[in-house]
Amino acid sequence: MTAPTWDPAQYLRHADHRARPFADLLARVPELPGDRPRIADLGCGPGNATARLADRWPTAHITGYDNSPEMLSRAEAHAGPRLDFAHADVRTWTPGEPYDLIISNATLQWVPGHADRFGDWIAGLAPGGTFAFQVPGNFDSPSHRLMRELAHGYGLTDALRHDGAILTPGAYLERLADLGCAADVWETTYIHLLTGADPVLDWVKGTGLLPVLTALKDDPEARDAFVEEYRTALREAYPPGPHGTPFPFRRVFAVARKAAR
Repeated sequence: MTAPTWDPAQYLRHADHRARPFADLLARVPELPGDRPRIADLGCGPGNATARLADRWPTAHITGYDNSPEMLSRAEAHAGPRLDFAHADVRTWTPGEPYDLIISNATLQWVPGHADRFGDWIAGLAPGGTFAFQVPGNFDSPSHRLMRELAHGYGLTDALRHDGAILTPGAYLERLADLGCAADVWETTYIHLLTGADPVLDWVKGTGLLPVLTALKDDPEARDAFVEEYRTALREAYPPGPHGTPFPFRRVFAVARKAAR
């Protein structure tokens, strides 16, 4: 299937809600070993979360990596003397120098077999360095179940790679411990209170629905029909309340520290 085309503006429409898990992940990252840490952000997107790394570690040299030209173009607005961005594919990226922190925010679910890359990334950490990530764990939620059911009817089953997109928290813990790390793994379900018309549809248009929208980009009639069917199903699955539309969203987190010499 064609790689999804990202729309930074659509993605950032829910920036406050999307930033919360990254802040919670950062809160559990321990002190880094270097006085001037080297940090890699894998799947940096539009760079707004990467900029938070510069706030947390003002002496660090930080590089945000992404394979979307659209996202990297938007991220450049955050670039500075110690914060830069570069094109890279997380499926093949390997550290070319020792890093004190390799972090990834809501990206690895797009990378089949990503846990098999952990060994290379941890090998690229400086002694005492940290590998940290969070991934969405909501693939069994109505938003994604309904998406899969409709996609099947349009012959787009292969466009959505939900089966095995992430591992269980226990499996991540075992993988990281086997690599010699002290690992902290947990999960959280956020209840995002969304506002506006069809807010869940608006949310997934910026992320999970992109493979379908990309697959149907040359057939506007089918694309619009799909979106309307999906809109109707989401309205029933996520009815608005008096204060907005509650949107439960499970996420899985891991922080793994490499042994110091």
